[in-house]
Amino acid sequence: MLIRAFREADREVVDRLLAEAFSGPQPDGSPAASPPIEVGLNSALCASAEFIPELALVALADEAVAGYCITTRAWVGDAPALGLGPIGVDPSVQGGGIGSALVRETLRLAAGRGERVVALLGDPVYYGRFGFVPSTELGIVAPEPAWGAYFQAVRLDEAEAPVGAFRYATPFTEL
Repeated sequence: MLIRAFREADREVVDRLLAEAFSGPQPDGSPAASPPIEVGLNSALCASAEFIPELALVALADEAVAGYCITTRAWVGDAPALGLGPIGVDPSVQGGGIGSALVRETLRLAAGRGERVVALLGDPVYYGRFGFVPSTELGIVAPEPAWGAYFQAVRLDEAEAPVGAFRYATPFTEL
């Protein structure tokens, strides 16, 4: 597997990958939108002022895009932070470590940029293995209180994480 930066030439395959990865039933049992909202969200994030090109990654398996992850500028109060997602893996190769590799590389690159905190909405069991904890443990308030322990954050250095309300990149607020 090779992980590299997303290229505009990857757009069509990434859109298809996200559509397939998010096409199953929603956690509440309702059907996914068609196309899933993650496809449009990703396009909007790539076109936004909060886009960070080096934090949009694809994972290649046998030279084909098998996974994708984007992390964009966000804020905790007035302090810069990062919001991870959407992240998707081709359903035919899920469970093979591609998603984990994308998350690890994202965190490594973000730390190398001097970023202090990354937040996301996702499964606490899955993301806990990367050091994510419920955001409230770091004093970070989720955009939607009902997300509870599913809104998580990780500190990337030993400095105190900023505290306050988390705000995703603008396209998230337009969902």
